[in-house]
Amino acid sequence: MERFFRTGSKAGIQPAHAARLRLQLGRLNVSNVPQDMDVPGWKLHHLSGGLKDHWAVTVNANWRLTFAFTGEGAILVDYQDYH
Repeated sequence: MERFFRTGSKAGIQPAHAARLRLQLGRLNVSNVPQDMDVPGWKLHHLSGGLKDHWAVTVNANWRLTFAFTGEGAILVDYQDYH
């Protein structure tokens, strides 16, 4: 994800998701709290279980952008296919 965010390289992501991921990562980069990601259609939700301290937004279908927050912003950002 970091390489895509910094350089635009689509290696490791679904090319069809690039435009939405670019928007989501840009917003995540300037967000201070998870609720800053509560954009209509992104379906912000808090995760549970092993990822109970994480949040997610929908990229497309089963694909999610997951992240956690510290006092300084988003950490542990990942792009995952939830089956």
